[in-house]
Amino acid sequence: MKRRDLVREIGDAATAAGLTWDVDREGSKHTVYKLDGLTIPVPRHNEIGELLAKKIFKQCEPKLGKEWWE
Repeated sequence: MKRRDLVREIGDAATAAGLTWDVDREGSKHTVYKLDGLTIPVPRHNEIGELLAKKIFKQCEPKLGKEWWE
């Protein structure tokens, strides 16, 4: 999965749920986002493997709901 697609998918789901999805800070290897107060690190690779993408999606579950990406 492309990094930009992952970020866009989370951002669209957050907007639909009425939550904020903003860049918190830039690290050397990760961009750290805030999902309505929840910290979500996203690696800076252009391609993110499916297993890692699923782990990042699971980190968003407390705010977006169980298995929101399916």
